[in-house]
Amino acid sequence: MYHRFEENKYPTTNIKIYDFKKQIEAIKAAELEFISFDQLKKIILNKEQYSGKKIFLTIDDAFQSFYKNAWPILQAEQIPFILFVNTREVDARNPNYMSWDQIREIHKSKIGTIGGHSFGHEYLVEFSREDVIKDLKKSHENYLKEIETIPEAFSYPFGEYSSETKNIVKELGYLVAFGQHSGVIHQKEDIFELPRFPINEDYGKIDRFIFLINTSPLAYNFFKPENKLLSNNNPPNIEIEFTNNVRNINCFTNEGGQWKQSEITLLDDNWIRVLLQKEFKSRRGKINCTAKLKDNTWGWFGRQFVVTD
Repeated sequence: MYHRFEENKYPTTNIKIYDFKKQIEAIKAAELEFISFDQLKKIILNKEQYSGKKIFLTIDDAFQSFYKNAWPILQAEQIPFILFVNTREVDARNPNYMSWDQIREIHKSKIGTIGGHSFGHEYLVEFSREDVIKDLKKSHENYLKEIETIPEAFSYPFGEYSSETKNIVKELGYLVAFGQHSGVIHQKEDIFELPRFPINEDYGKIDRFIFLINTSPLAYNFFKPENKLLSNNNPPNIEIEFTNNVRNINCFTNEGGQWKQSEITLLDDNWIRVLLQKEFKSRRGKINCTAKLKDNTWGWFGRQFVVTD
């Protein structure tokens, strides 16, 4: 997941073009296949069989720096991607964002897909149900006017969602939705909580990037709590039933305000409880679990919570 390109005063959401080019070369050197959104749909919605790892590039927010610095590279290499567009700033002709003409250029290309990212890019979990629907429908009006279609994929602003937000996104016709929690997509994944690895200046260094593109999914049967919005249940009681044996798993969280290895207990060979000792202090509580798999790759599972007062 990318946001800005060569906007170096925003290191937490920016990637330097030098590093981006190295990442593209690393994917090609590993002989991994870039796939389009249509190909992703066939895999996760139609459950079509596939072999080997696939790479699906996502870009959020439609910043002008994507169009100026990254789009020419993807176009030259014919690498497919999805661009999630929040429409308010585009409609207002904010110079930091792409124009509708530029977005139409992406939409009409053979490699770019436009995704939904709301109208105002607000903290939707703080909105009433009616206001969330109003915001998303406003973006739909913009999409219909400018590209003559409503996107099939949605990206939650800030990666934040609650059970109600998910349900609204489903009700409004989206087929899938992406968060900002780390992980590898697999065919048993909740299609309205699809994970992505955030890539920025800190987390986009080539050694880490090569590690990430070689990770595998830690497929799971259930995760609780189902609602990722925390109010009076912080810290949450977390249980995860994985598909396979995870006796060697380790889980890391930002409980207490800093990243640490959190205590877990095994309820079964494939079932764990994460024993958080402290509350999440920041707005977004995160958990990442990893385990060495039989094929000697690292399996990865992640989720993000939203903490409200």
